[in-house]
Amino acid sequence: MAKTRKRFAADFKAQVVIELLSERMSLSQACEKYKVNAQSVSRWKAEFLKNAPKVFEMKDTSCAEQHRIVELERMVGRLTMELDILKKASSLLSSR
Repeated sequence: MAKTRKRFAADFKAQVVIELLSERMSLSQACEKYKVNAQSVSRWKAEFLKNAPKVFEMKDTSCAEQHRIVELERMVGRLTMELDILKKASSLLSSR
């Protein structure tokens, strides 16, 4: 019979790592409480710490993306108005 690997949700992993980092409990206590392998928790912690700076980078990126979206929406609105005007002008010219 094949052994299946447990999969843990990202929020669960974050909760365990935050408890370790805030020193609410030791690694062995966390492993016992959550029934998780110490090697897995150590890997989660290392990954968490490695990716921590990306949290702040995302804000900068999303802000720039939001500005670009606003700019593109304005452009779409302007082009839609121009198209409507050209359609009306075309229909007026073709009816003559």
